Amino acid sequence: MHYQTLTLTIDNRIARLTLNRPEVHNAFNEVMLAEILEVCTNIAQNKDVRILIFAGNGKSFSAGADLNWMRKMINYTYEENFADSMVLAKAMNALYSIPQPTIARVQGAAIGGGMGFVTGCDIAIASDKAIFSLSEVKIGLIPACIGPYVIRKVGPGKAREFFITGERMTPERALNAGFINQVVPHDELDQAVDDLTARLLSSGPEAIAYAKELIDRVPGMTWDEAKRYTADMIARIRIGDEAQEGCAAFLEKRKPGWIN
Repeated sequence: MHYQTLTLTIDNRIARLTLNRPEVHNAFNEVMLAEILEVCTNIAQNKDVRILIFAGNGKSFSAGADLNWMRKMINYTYEENFADSMVLAKAMNALYSIPQPTIARVQGAAIGGGMGFVTGCDIAIASDKAIFSLSEVKIGLIPACIGPYVIRKVGPGKAREFFITGERMTPERALNAGFINQVVPHDELDQAVDDLTARLLSSGPEAIAYAKELIDRVPGMTWDEAKRYTADMIARIRIGDEAQEGCAAFLEKRKPGWIN
């Protein structure tokens, strides 16, 4: 399909969603957010897609909210602001909720709301030329709609620090804080993403989806709830076709069917 603000390709079971507004450093507006929501919703339902790579075209990953879009909000009522903010909230939730593994390929600046896309993905690999900042407080705002995903990624302590300072981070600083998972030389970024993709493709797709569900749900449970939930989950998985194939392949010293 044709999109105004991004490109989408699907090849060999790998989907690549690329923000495509390089002239404004891939800043997002309501059109881009609606298109991200549509793509992520469709990918989540497409069992032929094994992995989603989230990237940005040009020098920047994403500079956050588009200035022209923000300018319109100055005269919005509360109701208009709420409706507008829900567009971002829905797009973020759709990205975070995808059952397939998601990789953020961060080649440049990820600022403000752009950090939401980074933390909304399962794994983020960054170039050593990237920069990061949760800079909303510098203009009297807060990272509200992306906040739940940042907090889950780095924890309340680190989130508190970076939410209130708006500090600009080097890739190493972002790595140590937990925002990203790997830093590589700029010209090795694509190879690092390809290597990670190959490792993910060797794992059972249903197992990955269950693992994501487990991580998402267990922290909010009591110990008794977690005991029953996890025992039920593994019991159901063990009798499923994928686990049966995986265990048989292991015992027979062959590759499981999903690799082929």
